[in-house]
Amino acid sequence: MSSSALPHILVIDDEQTIRELVSTYLSKNDMRVSCGSSGREMFEIFDRESIDLVLLDLKLQGEDGMQLARELRERATVPIVLLTGRDEEADRVMGLELGADDYVTKPFSPRELLARVRAVLRRYQVQATLPERDSARRAFRFSGWEFNLRTRRLVSPAGEAVDLSNGEFSLLNALCRAPQRVLSRDQLLSLSRLHEAEVYDRTIDVQIRRLRLKIEADPATPTLIVTERGAGYRLASEVETLY
Repeated sequence: MSSSALPHILVIDDEQTIRELVSTYLSKNDMRVSCGSSGREMFEIFDRESIDLVLLDLKLQGEDGMQLARELRERATVPIVLLTGRDEEADRVMGLELGADDYVTKPFSPRELLARVRAVLRRYQVQATLPERDSARRAFRFSGWEFNLRTRRLVSPAGEAVDLSNGEFSLLNALCRAPQRVLSRDQLLSLSRLHEAEVYDRTIDVQIRRLRLKIEADPATPTLIVTERGAGYRLASEVETLY
């Protein structure tokens, strides 16, 4: 396989040993790797090269890694995997809320990192080749809302457009395809293709909370996306599918 056909991974970390370790291991496993040590280098490389996934350390010296992740997500739909400290749960959750696709805690094994990178790449590849019937769907309507799959727009009953992150879009799509059904976290992870099964289940809770903030009249007492204790979540609305 030519090098241009290999997945191109951008590694941003201010520790040279980490950059060298990740670059060497991923390169040995059929990936092309570019590296940088700052937000400026990240955006320079990203604008210059075709990047398939970004590995971003949240603790870059003198920079706000969370802000960099936010700016990158606003700029593109490229997959983002965060590198975080073992005791930084709040950062991991916030990163997922910003639209990151996964995280790996330091110190990490190169094998685990490779598995997570491959899992996120697979999910994006699957989304690009959805079954014909899924791709034929134009929109869903539920409780006055219209969720347009082709334009990726959610419009409220009042006609106002609501922005959705990639994760929110995928999760709402999964819920709309199974209205009135209780879906477990594992089912939602699979149906929404947010992550592979080994990823922290709280990912789903974070996305559910964000969706409720956007579509519920009272997010503290949800009536559209309801919690079925011990079982999962359910879209408690009839859904009309438009083709």
